[in-house]
Amino acid sequence: MSKRTDSNGYTLLFAIGMVLVVGALLAFTASSLRPMIDANKRIEKQQNILYAMGVNDNDESSAIFVSKDKVADEFSKYIKKQLVIERTNVSEDANAYLIDVKKQQTAAKAGNVRKLPLFVGEKDGKTFYIAPIRGKGLWDAIWGYVAMDKNMVVQGAFFDHKGETPGLGANIKQRYFMDDFIGENLMNNGSFKGITVSKSNNDPKNEDKNDNEVDAIAGATITGDGVAAMIKSELGLYVPYFKTLK
Repeated sequence: MSKRTDSNGYTLLFAIGMVLVVGALLAFTASSLRPMIDANKRIEKQQNILYAMGVNDNDESSAIFVSKDKVADEFSKYIKKQLVIERTNVSEDANAYLIDVKKQQTAAKAGNVRKLPLFVGEKDGKTFYIAPIRGKGLWDAIWGYVAMDKNMVVQGAFFDHKGETPGLGANIKQRYFMDDFIGENLMNNGSFKGITVSKSNNDPKNEDKNDNEVDAIAGATITGDGVAAMIKSELGLYVPYFKTLK
């Protein structure tokens, strides 16, 4: 009996030891990869911001980011200011693009003042105001960046998702959908209205830019509603700042 007990005890100790070793290896791997992961996140955010304001390598139909080896220089070239808006207080912050929108949404729900990043870019003699937004699709998070002029007319947009259905909701990151938002007015008769992703838009060429609507993606109603809700709830927070630009 004692030999069996000792054997079981050694087996248990060995198993515990292996768990500790594996845990230590995983922790070391995660720690060593963290700088690379953080760098990739910074690059991705810069690419997204630039894409929204029209700094990209798009061909006729595909959405193509500025390459990783050029993005830092392009970001410095085109983004002239990074602002952080906290209610009526507006300050400059060279690392505003690193603000975690999800964490700020959570902080706001807890009653804290939310930090709203806003990026001011200049290209071809035009000024762009690019805001990050985040919402909920059919299955998981959706997010994006929307570039506007001082009148809150959309100049460009980029959308992405975590787990929308391939060929359906996942198409929010396709050129044909994102480009539809260009020229759309977020305001209506002086009030913020947002942009509805509508199945009954009846404007397939998207020629009416003052109807606050774009065509929906077939079979992706909930994801489209999520995009519309995200635009309305998130970009509406920036209206007080844009009123100071008049």
